[in-house]
Amino acid sequence: MVKIRDIYEKKQCEGKPVFSLEIFPPKKAENLPKIYDTVAQLADINPDYISVTYGAAGGTKGKITSDIAGNIKRKFGIETVAHLTCINSSRDEVDDAIEDIKKNDIENVLVLRGDRVEGSREGAFRHANELAIELQKAGGRDLNLIGACYPEGHIDSPNLTEDVENLKYKIGAGVTSLVTQLFFDNQVYYDFIDRIRAAGIDVPVAAGIMPITKPSQIERTVELSGASLPEEFSKMIAKYGNDPDGLFVHDIEYAVGQIRDLIAHGVPDIHLYTMNTPEVAKAVYDGIKDLL
Repeated sequence: MVKIRDIYEKKQCEGKPVFSLEIFPPKKAENLPKIYDTVAQLADINPDYISVTYGAAGGTKGKITSDIAGNIKRKFGIETVAHLTCINSSRDEVDDAIEDIKKNDIENVLVLRGDRVEGSREGAFRHANELAIELQKAGGRDLNLIGACYPEGHIDSPNLTEDVENLKYKIGAGVTSLVTQLFFDNQVYYDFIDRIRAAGIDVPVAAGIMPITKPSQIERTVELSGASLPEEFSKMIAKYGNDPDGLFVHDIEYAVGQIRDLIAHGVPDIHLYTMNTPEVAKAVYDGIKDLL
């Protein structure tokens, strides 16, 4: 069993970046076997770890996430991170999710507030730092906590200064590293790093990259993430929006260019949002494997 913070230390000694992937559980339980087919293909590119988002498959959300994360470790020998959200969960539901994490020998947890669901009750924990504190109590030193961060500011933060102050609460609650929301402009990441370092936050920050290879992803992705679109990216989308094959090729090239620039600037971890599409992950990997 390996903690993500130890992976960072090892890779830093080697002078290489961490390369990690994110997958999500299927919405229907009958599709669960497909996720392991996906992981089998992703295993070919030898990621340093795989994170599993909080969700679905018709059962208890926390349980399905920790079960998948545990099975990936057991079947493929790849370290995992289990996501855990709190905003719409009762204390009992959070406690059950923590127990499932421990039963599956999960050592790494990405603590998240989660998205507010209209009509849902308010959860026992309102913010990710409160969830982190609860996990510290329940898991002690056995759990390595990771936090999310938002280079362009969290949607509920009134300004970037307050956003950084809120991020400090996560670090104070035991978070040892961060992973960013997706972004398409590397300068956004560099400005964010400067901002948090000036505020005294010195933990590693993984760069979240998501290739947009289907026209149907564009509007939805931007709506959910709030990510700004640089001119070069917008022109590419406009040119190939009705050409799926052309969009795939050129957006992979765009993502590869982003990543190569990030690695050149010393980013500690490239965290690829795969959308459960091994073809995308493999294409990106082929473009950066010489740097890994």
